[in-house]
Amino acid sequence: MTIENLLDIMDRLRDPAGGCPWDLEQDFGSIAPYTIEEAYEVADAISRKDLPALRDELGDLLFQVVFHARMASEQGAFNFEDVVAGACDKMVRRHPHVFADSTIESSRAQSDAWERHKHGERQAREAEDRSALADIPVNVPALPRAAKLGKRAAAVGFDWPDRKGVRAKISEELAELDAELEAGGTRAALIHELGDVLFAVTNLARHLDVNPEAALRDSNTRFEARFRDMEQAFEGQGRALNDCDGATLDKAWNESKRRLKSHQ
Repeated sequence: MTIENLLDIMDRLRDPAGGCPWDLEQDFGSIAPYTIEEAYEVADAISRKDLPALRDELGDLLFQVVFHARMASEQGAFNFEDVVAGACDKMVRRHPHVFADSTIESSRAQSDAWERHKHGERQAREAEDRSALADIPVNVPALPRAAKLGKRAAAVGFDWPDRKGVRAKISEELAELDAELEAGGTRAALIHELGDVLFAVTNLARHLDVNPEAALRDSNTRFEARFRDMEQAFEGQGRALNDCDGATLDKAWNESKRRLKSHQ
């Protein structure tokens, strides 16, 4: 099987004369949630180190690309070949150290060069948004978008000189949140201050060269494992979590942490 087979399948599915009624009803907006879902399933397979699942999920994600390209082609906007050509052109243009005469000494230098290329491309677009923050999608999850916003701002010099400055900012934002809590602040004010705390934490992750999404995903995984272990421990004792007081639950949580750590 080749990509041509997949394109032919897509053509059949969208054929007005004999295609699939569901596929024919779809548009960019209705398919977008499935595209996002498939991307998350790719990430999930990677986190589980499940290569057979990764193969399948990558295929599902590729099908989403084909689906969008087919709908664009029907409107005379672009087709799958245009998507491929654009990706190839972009990769060659942004890797002059591979396809031209430039030299890049490290992956960090490559990341910096990549951002400079993207910034130059944005600046070259006339009558469009030329901000350093241009082209950051508003619909991506808030955590990676916050990381991207901080990185873009830092690229033009708007940043703390070191991690200590960011850590101090987190303390400042927490103090402002505490002040709102003590003053009985409105829900809108609390959301505002809590958002500032989360944004500052995301910037600390950048200074530590840590992917905040990966860090939170890891924390989620550890929390779930510990909580499930605690549930099983109570179940073995014939008890339910909601029948216990806070001190009992806190003790059980710490015991679960010790058990799981000893098995790692």
